[in-house]
Amino acid sequence: MRKICLFIAFIWTTSVVHAANEPEMIVVCYPGGSVNTRDANDAMSSMLRVVERIGQWQENGFNSRFTSQTDECRKLMTEYEPKFAITSLGLYLELRKRHNLLPLVQPRINGRTSERYRVLAKQGKYNSLDQMQGLSLGGTVLAEPAFIDKIVFAGQYDLAQHFHLKPSKLAIRTLRSLDKGELDAVILNEQQFSGLSALHLQSPLEVVFISADIPLMGVVANGSATTEEERARFSLALQHMCSDSEGQKLCELFGVESFNPVDDAVFEPLFKLWTEGG
Repeated sequence: MRKICLFIAFIWTTSVVHAANEPEMIVVCYPGGSVNTRDANDAMSSMLRVVERIGQWQENGFNSRFTSQTDECRKLMTEYEPKFAITSLGLYLELRKRHNLLPLVQPRINGRTSERYRVLAKQGKYNSLDQMQGLSLGGTVLAEPAFIDKIVFAGQYDLAQHFHLKPSKLAIRTLRSLDKGELDAVILNEQQFSGLSALHLQSPLEVVFISADIPLMGVVANGSATTEEERARFSLALQHMCSDSEGQKLCELFGVESFNPVDDAVFEPLFKLWTEGG
């Protein structure tokens, strides 16, 4: 009997030690993107090593799981209940209550921590979205239709009813299709719009719709699974990342100038839009 008890104790102790040495999983969700999963996880691994060093965590104490699929992101968030995650704004708004998500930092890109979404069509064809009922709309951001409905369009249009949707994983592909007349319009985020001039399209385009300023989403923490000290520590490590010699290279790779602490007030108006749809 004593041997059995000792064996059970050994197994229990071994499993606890093993669990204690398991890296903390960070779920990374980038819906609709064409980013290669392996490349994304490699980039995240480099980023996490810098965060660990700056924040004085154990080396390889964090690991990451990347997905560009919204359904898989929901499953990973439920499976791992990660302490920290990187999500789109749409997934944060959807999952924040379920997983008690708290924004920690926002990226600053081109001097801004917010962006605007734009619907573009060939110049001179349409003056407003009202004129585009039943027409085709392409874009990578269509991977999150609820976000476009509730936040980008602020509940003024039912995306699936108003347009014939053509989701894509490549923004350049939708723009080429628009240029060839295969699409009536495209919807772009700020980063995609800023790269438009480099494409040298045959037909001039114009903006038919532009959204209000929408905050950029960065890193979130599970408020139930983390302590205030852990959240502050992770946030501070990210805030120092872009001024770190190794971290700066990664920030340049991601196109991020800095990670800024979150002002909770910028998200407040979005909660009502998400709940009420406008």
